[in-house]
Amino acid sequence: MNNLSLYSVNCSEQPLHPSTLSVRKRLIDIVGAIVGLTITFLVAILVTIATFIHEPSPIFYSQIRCGLNGKTFRIWKFRSMIVDADKVKHLVKNQAKGHIFKSVDDPRITPMGKFLRRTSLDEFPQFWNVLVGDMSLVGTRPPTPDEVSNYDPHHWDRLRVKPGITGEWQANGRSSITDFETIVKMDIDYQRKWSVSYDLSLIIKTIWVVLKKTGAY
Repeated sequence: MNNLSLYSVNCSEQPLHPSTLSVRKRLIDIVGAIVGLTITFLVAILVTIATFIHEPSPIFYSQIRCGLNGKTFRIWKFRSMIVDADKVKHLVKNQAKGHIFKSVDDPRITPMGKFLRRTSLDEFPQFWNVLVGDMSLVGTRPPTPDEVSNYDPHHWDRLRVKPGITGEWQANGRSSITDFETIVKMDIDYQRKWSVSYDLSLIIKTIWVVLKKTGAY
């Protein structure tokens, strides 16, 4: 049995985090997702036009990620990289420390993708994931199965909450935080401090750092 399977078994025996049972959090997610998808639709029109002019290709990108208790789901984004970027990922140097992948000036990112990432517009299709319940507006970033397969036991605790579009470390540094252990600590801190009002404060803070382009690349 691999680490990912062991993780799922381990989580199934753990009590659910209160945030996963909160009706108010779910209602906020639904309202936020509806608003977000409205914006996403408008952005998609502009992205489609720009993509058709510069490089006719799919505007959406999807990938399998691990969510609550290790359950896998398909995450959606606006495509910011070349087609089949995952197939050449091994050729790009990982500049992060630990079980996470980050690369400044990743050569796979398209000119349109750089704009989408700097403005965080590439994340907007994930409002669909929020609406259907795979994600929340606020949580932890969902890792890939290959990342989780290499987790140490204390890393597994970060997936006791639903993955989020934003979260503790996104609102307090975004891409400038490249140490996975720091991210894990911040994710666990979020679970400890969680409340509906705290979620709302992180949403407001995220909007502010996105507008300022803090920690973006």
